[in-house]
Amino acid sequence: MPAIDPQLPPHARWRTSSHSSTGGGQCVEVADAPAGTWLRDSRDPQGAVLAFGHAAWAAFVEAASGGRL
Repeated sequence: MPAIDPQLPPHARWRTSSHSSTGGGQCVEVADAPAGTWLRDSRDPQGAVLAFGHAAWAAFVEAASGGRL
């Protein structure tokens, strides 16, 4: 798998997951990256960011959608 550049461009377009709760619990945001998808805690936008390659992100979404997580 190709390496994912950990440098986040200032123009990254973050969007809130449609499955995030509105009660302040599990809130995540995702942004498209050249080599995959970035994921972060929306309550801590300056905090850690997880980077997924395209195949890994697709597998995660498929597993989550299928109730396997």
